[in-house]
Amino acid sequence: MPVHAQADVEEGAKLFRRCFSCHMLGVNAFNRTGPHLNDLFGRAAGSVEGFQYSDDMNRAAAGGLIWDVDNLDAFIENPKNLISRTKMRFNGIANPKDRANLMAYLRQFSDNPSNIPEADPTLQARDPDIDPDILAIKGDPEYGAYLSGECVTCHQTGGGDDGIPSIVGWTQLDFVTALQAYKSEHRNHPLMQLMAKRLSNEEIAALAAYFETVER
Repeated sequence: MPVHAQADVEEGAKLFRRCFSCHMLGVNAFNRTGPHLNDLFGRAAGSVEGFQYSDDMNRAAAGGLIWDVDNLDAFIENPKNLISRTKMRFNGIANPKDRANLMAYLRQFSDNPSNIPEADPTLQARDPDIDPDILAIKGDPEYGAYLSGECVTCHQTGGGDDGIPSIVGWTQLDFVTALQAYKSEHRNHPLMQLMAKRLSNEEIAALAAYFETVER
């Protein structure tokens, strides 16, 4: 199982204490020695208004660096390996589990309609145990395709992630777990909670079966 699948938000919050002297999060967050970290996931590097970045960070930004899971993981492991002359005076976090926990915590502050948190299905806080009978439901991909119309008004079936990240190609387990977690309010996103609560377990299974078959 990937490390991110077992990420612990509470442990991530404890780790963030190392970051707080430079970075702020949440309501009324502002730039300190480092930029605020609200809406970090999916954000273009070097793009926080009012913060003066290093030349190397600006060059990385001009090259199209985006703070996705892989780039954040590399940066948190050793900032200077990704941005050689970054202003960030931090030696990094070597333990991949600790990095996953920290990113799961940071993810809680990237929760807005243009940055839906299930974009990376394994990077979440602990999900509830799903009833095996629900996981055993065999979804009908054709029915899922029929139901998918509301989903694809936001999520691109071509796998693009302009604005709202793609959900195509997820495994059925990831998809069902995510939707059931929103349905039970274990994952905190009002729009997704509303959408999931409208769906029966059979409809969620059908959508999962369909989106697993859609190629990026």
